[in-house]
Amino acid sequence: MKKWLSLLLAGVMALSMFSGCQQDKTDSQPETPASDTSDIQLPQLDKPAKDSEVAIMETEAGTIKMCFYPEYAPKAVENFLTHAKEGYYDGLTFHRIIQDFMIQGGDPNGNGTGGESIWGEGFGEEISENLRHFRGAVCMAKSQLPNSQGSQFYIVDGIDIPDSLLKQMEDAQWPQAVIDAYQELGGYPMLDYGYTVFGQVFEGMDVVDELIDNAITEDDNGTVAAENQPKIIKITVEPAENYFDYE
Repeated sequence: MKKWLSLLLAGVMALSMFSGCQQDKTDSQPETPASDTSDIQLPQLDKPAKDSEVAIMETEAGTIKMCFYPEYAPKAVENFLTHAKEGYYDGLTFHRIIQDFMIQGGDPNGNGTGGESIWGEGFGEEISENLRHFRGAVCMAKSQLPNSQGSQFYIVDGIDIPDSLLKQMEDAQWPQAVIDAYQELGGYPMLDYGYTVFGQVFEGMDVVDELIDNAITEDDNGTVAAENQPKIIKITVEPAENYFDYE
């Protein structure tokens, strides 16, 4: 119990884009679903749509491949893929890394204070019952301010979900399919309903693990000094059908 609660507290701090800004909520209880979830879909457990695109991210530790879900988070997907195609992320770094939680990057300032969307201003969350913080989820970072999503993103590492948390999710009437997936995959369910999930790593989580395992951090908030920040060499965008069999 203490382990995942301490991870929650550290994680809430880590996802704030701006230094010194953190969420007020530190309750360890999972959120209660806000709407009917009887028809829930979990596309992260399957291949992406045939006509969709994937991103191939080359890092200093290797390649991370990600697929996306524009049907559920259209603005976040458009923003990330357009930035990727225009080379916005090339040469940027992962500036915040927390073991068993996430790796965050996409800030031109390299310290969590910068970055902008393709529209030149921030945009709001796209929360979907169908997209979750499973291990490997690709999500938008934000501050407490409204419409503060810009260019920063994070990839979930996550924890093995303890039985106590699974029981709390059941008591809060989470869909059984979601509970089962978290039990199998791990992740960070405490962030569901609060942050935009828009993609999923389909190959290269071993690279994410290596980046996390080798991270040199300055504090419990996962701050990485500029000279130690692992670099994104480049991101290319390709059709999903180049990587998945749709026959």
